[in-house]
Amino acid sequence: MKITLLSIGKTTDSYLLEGMNKYLQRIKHYIVFKTVELPELKNTKSLSQEQQKSKEATLILKNVSSTDHLILLDERGQELSSVNFSALLNKKMVGGTQHLVFVIGGPYGFDPCIYNRANYQISLSKMTFSHQMVRLFFVEQLYRAYTILKGEPYHHQ
Repeated sequence: MKITLLSIGKTTDSYLLEGMNKYLQRIKHYIVFKTVELPELKNTKSLSQEQQKSKEATLILKNVSSTDHLILLDERGQELSSVNFSALLNKKMVGGTQHLVFVIGGPYGFDPCIYNRANYQISLSKMTFSHQMVRLFFVEQLYRAYTILKGEPYHHQ
């Protein structure tokens, strides 16, 4: 199984990049994982929130195939413990899922067409985080999930 993290915009803060790189190096020992940063929209002052979400949806859908299993990282999604997240990943692997695509949307969330296309929604917290921070939190949780599945000592209960 391959996993991709799609996000709008680049991670620019060096401390976040450093943290992400630490976990990206670790993850590669378990799975094929890549991050795809979609370009931020330009000249958004003249666009409504709905127009921005629609344009972002077009970018997202260009990077998702019909066979991909799409999981949105969304504040209204289901909250999972790290153990439950690892169980979800294991279920997808055992079930034959070829490609999991996790998506971090733009500042206003997702267009309705993305919600309709999604197979699942996960919330990392009830709190709101910057989109750049969510990337780091996600890759750390992905790494944690695989150490749980392998019975390695990173995660403590």
